[in-house]
Amino acid sequence: MPFGSVDEAREALERESYLADRGLATAVFLGLQMRRPLLLEGEPGVGKTEVAKTLAAALGAELIRLQCYEGIDAAQALYEWDYSRQLLYARALQAGEVDVSQRVAELYGLDFLLERPLLRALRSGSSAVLLIDELDRADDEFEAFLLEVLSEYAVTIPELGTIAADEPPAVVITSNRTRELHDALKRRCLYHWIDFPDLEREVAIIRLRAPEVSDALARSVAAAVARLRDLDLLKPPGAAEAIDWAHALAVLGAESAEGKPARETLGWAVKNHDDLRRVEEALAG
Repeated sequence: MPFGSVDEAREALERESYLADRGLATAVFLGLQMRRPLLLEGEPGVGKTEVAKTLAAALGAELIRLQCYEGIDAAQALYEWDYSRQLLYARALQAGEVDVSQRVAELYGLDFLLERPLLRALRSGSSAVLLIDELDRADDEFEAFLLEVLSEYAVTIPELGTIAADEPPAVVITSNRTRELHDALKRRCLYHWIDFPDLEREVAIIRLRAPEVSDALARSVAAAVARLRDLDLLKPPGAAEAIDWAHALAVLGAESAEGKPARETLGWAVKNHDDLRRVEEALAG
């Protein structure tokens, strides 16, 4: 097994610059041990996608990402045939340009199969981490299809038969809760909610990702970001925005997230015009 304990999982993630709390480290450890998909929900910017990237780095595995969007279908996630190459190959056969007795390719064989993320992950098995990002953007039909694939870690291609993973890949599914995912999928997964970090952990995250930032500046930025999150913004700043803001202030030689430097660099923390206006009004008040 990749990690012998929850503490080992937590330490492995930290070595890759991801500070996971005990709950997340436990979820990662159990997901790998029990070979179940890990479903991560939380506000945008809390680090859901980064968990999969960091886990792949910690395991020395390939990260295979399936970015979900409205209208995505099974073919775009699973496989497609390379029809243009098939046509050229068929014409070459008809023209006698290929020795039929010695040919190694079949028109509907792996040579002409375009692997999409799901099939690629199944064939890669335990040497891959499959990230299914923002599943809530996809529709119900795609979610049902995905549940079927993850239940057996296998797919059937009519021309080739069933392709199954010898060892299932590690699977991380993320959702921003723009819609509720179905209970059937949730039952299949180990669910974990990621919240914004508390002050001390955010300070530690900033110092880890931006080591040139002083402890005092990191603490000031973390406190300022916490206040921004209390303003009911459309897009509250996440940990990534806190890190960028701290780095920008450090470049300017600022000692805290206050005054003119903070106002001039506020665009690193607030990414929406209406939010920016609300923050400026709050600062003016």
